[in-house]
Amino acid sequence: MHCMRDLILFPRKTRFWWRPSMTTSFLNGERAVVLFFICRILYSLPFSLLFHGLALSLLSLSSFFLEISFDSSNSPSLFRTRPGASSGILLGAVTLPSLFLSKLVQLSRGFSLAQLQLEEIQYLTLQYWATSASACSVIFLLAFARRRAPLSPFHWGVRFSLCSIFFQALVSVAALSTTSQIGLHPALKLMWAFCHGLASVKLIQLFLRTFPSCASIGETFLVTSGIVLYFGDMLLLTIKKLHELLMSSELVTAEYEISRSEISIIIQGLVLGLLLYPIALKYILQIWEWSINTTSAEARRYYEIGKSLMFVASLGIVLIMIVPSWMQFVHEFQMHPFFWVLSFVLSEPSKRLTLCIYWVCIICVSVFRFYNISKNSKIERILLRKYYHLMAVSMFLPALIFQPKFLDLAFGAALAIFLMLEIIRVWRIWPLGQPINQFMNAFTDHRDSDLLIVSHFSLLLGCALPIWMSTGYNDRPLAPFAGILSLGIGDTMASMVGHKYGVLRWSKTGKKTVEGTAAGITSVLAACSLLLPLFASTGYILTQHWFSLLLAVTVSGLLEAHTAQLDNAFIPLFFFSLLCL
Repeated sequence: MHCMRDLILFPRKTRFWWRPSMTTSFLNGERAVVLFFICRILYSLPFSLLFHGLALSLLSLSSFFLEISFDSSNSPSLFRTRPGASSGILLGAVTLPSLFLSKLVQLSRGFSLAQLQLEEIQYLTLQYWATSASACSVIFLLAFARRRAPLSPFHWGVRFSLCSIFFQALVSVAALSTTSQIGLHPALKLMWAFCHGLASVKLIQLFLRTFPSCASIGETFLVTSGIVLYFGDMLLLTIKKLHELLMSSELVTAEYEISRSEISIIIQGLVLGLLLYPIALKYILQIWEWSINTTSAEARRYYEIGKSLMFVASLGIVLIMIVPSWMQFVHEFQMHPFFWVLSFVLSEPSKRLTLCIYWVCIICVSVFRFYNISKNSKIERILLRKYYHLMAVSMFLPALIFQPKFLDLAFGAALAIFLMLEIIRVWRIWPLGQPINQFMNAFTDHRDSDLLIVSHFSLLLGCALPIWMSTGYNDRPLAPFAGILSLGIGDTMASMVGHKYGVLRWSKTGKKTVEGTAAGITSVLAACSLLLPLFASTGYILTQHWFSLLLAVTVSGLLEAHTAQLDNAFIPLFFFSLLCL
């Protein structure tokens, strides 16, 4: 316990770890699927997004060649990553920029129909260039680290990667200098993108050293880029409010306006507050440990009780005072944000309270049932984990159809609870830390570790992110269902059918089978064929063509079959991006 805590408190110094050689071809299954995905997005771009597409192409080339260099190398690597996984650099680098570019394609259709304002496209464009800058900076860091690794020849892939990154930087600078986003000066836009890149570089270094062997480079790429983007958005909201307070109302133009709903502000404040909270908790517990002599058993017991009390007190201050203060600063709440949540739930008690009771019943029955099965049954752990995917479908699908706004809020609350439970588990906060750790370890797989368990986070965010990203203009009714369909139905059916009936394997070393992939694709198409008539019966004008839907489902299914990365994190974002086109 103390070793794990000390590792989190004091990150390891930079050192080189020997990474075994991985036999890779120039174009394996994962790379082929990702490159086809990029080509599909580029094919759908309007002329107004030409520079965006060029930047994405150069980013794809640089990450593609760098991944080949990493995976074919016998030399030491700068970071110790998750065993058994490829580097995943290509997949991690292009996922978020592709997601925002697909969303820009969707919004451009709405703007041409005069169904949304130009400011929405401008703000999303700024987000796209921020994610591109993050990816470009991290690729440069990895290429430089690959070049400086001992016994490492200057691989030709590194040369191509550095050249592509250089041209991408030129394209990004030219685009940011010649376009207007939310009223910012071109120099400020360039500085904004540069800060995102620098923050991503620092955060990915910190993450890989603090949590060794917990994730691949691509998985860490996705997580750190998303966190930096989310914090950047929070900072931009704060700057906007300060700008309104310091400048006269006549000088605050509508072009600078960034509208947010109360639900999105509450989710953002909760999540970012809980992500920052462990930094404060570390120093609080350090001070407490220095003030207590824990040599005797009696003193150790009082130390654990005091640590728990300090945890509860500090967490209460963060959630009741600090986080709500920021929420009320950036948004005009008429009451305390938590009272607003209570009034929102009680505004339709017959529907929302009933839904809450339904969720609690499903969670209680499923958790205790599956936990007992995991201890007493010989059922393989992979099948037990897929039962939770089916549980997610039964919980989220009815709510998304009948109460989408309430589901947004529920996802944020669930993510906040998961973060608090993970903090309690990692720090072993008495009396829940050890029981939570035992329970969570009953459902882990090779992608989890005792230091960091990510499976439940990836499943929740995989279902939630497509729904959150669909807020506002959305002419693709299936896009919000991307996570539920791909993980709850497609991934579950692929695993179950492949495990029981699969014979033809996609590769000699992998476990994914052709039969499982076919079952996953077929099941998602069947679910879509049931949902689309339901939307049509409610008067929704359908604009999703069956060919593009078939292409989206197939590409997502093939990615699940070939990727060695955390599929719960990447597949929903891929599926959502393709559905937006």
